[in-house]
Amino acid sequence: MQYKKATIVIENISNLVTLKGPNRARRSDEMSEVGLIKDGIVAVEDDKIIFVGQDHLPQNIRITSETITIDASNKLVTPGLIDSHTHLVYGGSREHEIYNKLKGTKYLDIMQAGGGIYYTVEMTKKATFEELYKKAERSLNRMMEFGVTTVEAKSGYGLDDFETELKQLKVIKELNDNHPVDIVATFLAAHAIPERYKNNSDTFVEIIITEMIPYVSEKGLAKFCDVFCEEGVFSVEQSRKILTAAKDWGLIPKIHADELEPLGGAELAAEIGCISADHLVGASEKGLKMMAQKGVIATLLPTTTFFLQSEKYADARKMIEYGIPVVLSTDYNPGSSPTENLQLVMSFGVIKLKMLPQEIITSVTINAATSLGLENKIGSLEEGKNADIVIFDVPNLEYLIYNFGVNHTDTVIKNGVVVYSNNQ
Repeated sequence: MQYKKATIVIENISNLVTLKGPNRARRSDEMSEVGLIKDGIVAVEDDKIIFVGQDHLPQNIRITSETITIDASNKLVTPGLIDSHTHLVYGGSREHEIYNKLKGTKYLDIMQAGGGIYYTVEMTKKATFEELYKKAERSLNRMMEFGVTTVEAKSGYGLDDFETELKQLKVIKELNDNHPVDIVATFLAAHAIPERYKNNSDTFVEIIITEMIPYVSEKGLAKFCDVFCEEGVFSVEQSRKILTAAKDWGLIPKIHADELEPLGGAELAAEIGCISADHLVGASEKGLKMMAQKGVIATLLPTTTFFLQSEKYADARKMIEYGIPVVLSTDYNPGSSPTENLQLVMSFGVIKLKMLPQEIITSVTINAATSLGLENKIGSLEEGKNADIVIFDVPNLEYLIYNFGVNHTDTVIKNGVVVYSNNQ
């Protein structure tokens, strides 16, 4: 018999949510199948999971004096949470905009007046690499404390100032090298039309296609390319050109689609073959049906809708009914969703999107992993996968989401290492 030595054992788990199943995004009724085990136990060897089951370990797994044993009585254990849409790296903050929001000024109107994204662009240009790094590191620490073990992070606050775009991407790379949380980079120079290209936006699109995308690809600075396809920002045709060029250069396309108006972003996501389309508050019936047919993942961002004081939320129930895999994320950014709290987003999934707790945990684990192309490594608790595990100080999944606005995290394990425990 070949023995394995456990480095961590989590035992007496009241409710163990494994998400065991196929390594792909779950859809429709599959989103409610979470692989729940009562009185569970999980064993880790170094950075990999070696056993997930009930009651006791098999005979071939040994516990030694060096094994860390954690008692999870009356606790919930899940895969590490994944925040798959964030704008992690930026300069400054935008709390001064709260007065405009109270007056009812719309998001795009603030931006067109030189605020919004444009203000953050100026602050990000002025910030040093070290300032951006330290600011993002603080936010990353908060995310980890909420149970997040993997994050997607976008550029997008440099626009036509390519050096600032690169500065953001390099901060992301260095954070990924140094921080326990894994970070996946997305290139988003197509976040807004720069002021000097207001009357000639096609020229900026050409610069992105011919100069920026090739450089980012050749230097390996991003895995994905994103574009803000929206009225007053990038048109469907401009977005098509950018994402097609990105695919040609080996970057995987994502899209901010139909956040405010039914422009046709969902349809474009299906046409291009985007791995995910995000926001989708204004997505059309045709677009959603096309996404379902092509297997495009829907990443929904309810705290953004909430913070923008909009009464209309993305129709998660319809998407699930159509067979679209759904993901929830914070959209952490300084203007429209300034929160690092993915647990709060999960609660909003019930309160505002009418999703079931089982659908919600699926959305922030295996479905989110698939939206980042990491479904074979993370997103579920199964033998051979990375040991990304969260212990929540709650008795069950329902309580985690029901008792909202509270950090329920007890312990975070990332790649087999305890990185957060008992508020430390």
